[in-house]
Amino acid sequence: MIKSFIINKYLSKEFLKVVINMSLAFLCLGFILTLFEEINFFKDYDVGIKIPLVLSMLFVASLLYNMFPFVILLSGIWFFLKIKKTDEIIAIKISGISNFSVIILPSIVSIILGIFFVTSVNPITSFMVKKYEATKGSFDIEKDYLAALTVNGIWIKEKNFGKNFIIKAQNLENENLLDVIIYEFDNENNFVKRIDAAYADISSLSWILKDVKIIYSNKESEEENIENYTYRSMYDIKKITSLYSNLDTISFWNMKNEIQLLNDRGYSTREMRSKLQKSLAFPFFLLSMILLSGVFTLGIRVKESNWTYVFLAIITSVLIFYFNEFSAALGNTEKLPIEISVWMPIVIIFIFSFVGIIHANQK
Repeated sequence: MIKSFIINKYLSKEFLKVVINMSLAFLCLGFILTLFEEINFFKDYDVGIKIPLVLSMLFVASLLYNMFPFVILLSGIWFFLKIKKTDEIIAIKISGISNFSVIILPSIVSIILGIFFVTSVNPITSFMVKKYEATKGSFDIEKDYLAALTVNGIWIKEKNFGKNFIIKAQNLENENLLDVIIYEFDNENNFVKRIDAAYADISSLSWILKDVKIIYSNKESEEENIENYTYRSMYDIKKITSLYSNLDTISFWNMKNEIQLLNDRGYSTREMRSKLQKSLAFPFFLLSMILLSGVFTLGIRVKESNWTYVFLAIITSVLIFYFNEFSAALGNTEKLPIEISVWMPIVIIFIFSFVGIIHANQK
């Protein structure tokens, strides 16, 4: 650890300045790209520019959160390159401070930033993404088809053959919805009938309901008890189990409750557990990015221009991104345990970085 308080303060301040500048650059770029995408989405709607602007502001914070490891990687390269190019690193070494000690302080700052982002920033971004999806969803042409998982069960709203249906089920077990109730309404939302079933096989869009009782709104019509009943839906088992397609709407502090809810309803928890592990690993991921940036700048003698470092940073970011995605896919498809699929890329980066830092420290 660097013993000089003045050097500690200086390096911390300079590194935070770089992180803030890089974050602002990513925010601006992300906002512009998101705005173009939203304008393209609303080109057939008479909404003006206000709605795309608001949606872009709601979404861009989540984009920055997801890209923050690469912000830290680029910030680390920029910071170490700056003190190297200005010969500040030489002055620091003359003071008896090694390359390893120079890397330690930004590493500590990155861990603190990681904890802050997970515990404080993530709940805000998840709330903003919820608002984003709710606002944008109100313009979606498929808004007649909705599905949700709540503590009261599984709820589905859909429109078929000019009629409206609201479906409630207690749980999901394998490919069956249990304790199913289907409310049917006409196109003017007048109640038509209610269909109760012990369970429904939803392996395809043509549901097979078992032990069915049909109750009509017309009291003069008798109740029907049917052993099998076919219901045509817009949802099958694949669509039902992907209700949490956007995990960015789930706050870090709510993940354990959501995992328990998914367990209680019979849903797969792999993606949610993977999201939880990624949140726990986030500070260490940032740390690995700092160590990697230190290896690239302090551990490698490159005499070319700064564009060499920029090219190296871009290539590294792309490789890390796809390596993370590949590892996550192995976890989600049960090829690897969730914990290993999340932590394996970080451990590999750590090993590579520590070898590079040992080499850099000898220079």
